Amino acid sequence: MKLSSDLRALQTRLGHEFQRPELLIRALTHSSISSSTRPSNERLEFLGDRVLGLTIAEALIKADRDASEGQMAPRFNALVRKEACADVARETGVGEALKLGRSEMMSGGRRKEALLGDAMEAVIAAVYLDAGFEAARDMVLRLWGNRVQDADADARDAKTALQEWAQARGQQPPRYVEMDRSGPDHEPVFIVEARLDSGETERASARTKRAAEQAAAKALLARMEN
Repeated sequence: MKLSSDLRALQTRLGHEFQRPELLIRALTHSSISSSTRPSNERLEFLGDRVLGLTIAEALIKADRDASEGQMAPRFNALVRKEACADVARETGVGEALKLGRSEMMSGGRRKEALLGDAMEAVIAAVYLDAGFEAARDMVLRLWGNRVQDADADARDAKTALQEWAQARGQQPPRYVEMDRSGPDHEPVFIVEARLDSGETERASARTKRAAEQAAAKALLARMEN
């Protein structure tokens, strides 16, 4: 089976040439276009999640031999969560190569966080099945790059951290208010304001409401801690 030019370019960005190209095609096939003869990437996503987890756990242990389990757990979660996988998918152009049904394509599926994250996990599984664990591990470490060393900066969940900060000072949990939503349905931009009982607020914008809440919480927490 020969790959199209766009998939050959994706291979180059991934740093892996498939001996079984059908694995890459399956990894990029969303359930919205799958059929009995064209399986979706869901099973590969399940496997890729485990390959990613083992790779990142091993990398964290090697990166900091003195870290406790309690220190490594939040770093691990920051590196394997859907947002991290989606970021890598965007950087490598996985979204542009996704095979989607018409309705999913029209609703902006190529930019959806969940779809991108799932596809990246499926691609990891495809490499694993094509060439073994070492090849998949090497690709993950190359694509994740400095994220492993910088994991501490992203390890704390900002909303949780802000809530803990507020409760430690006798305040109610922060509130998050959607101030605005703009752009088309398939590519919205949300502006969210994080509010404390004591009156302090910070706003942030992002492509998803959850990401905007996290960004607003992070900004407000940084201001309060400083």
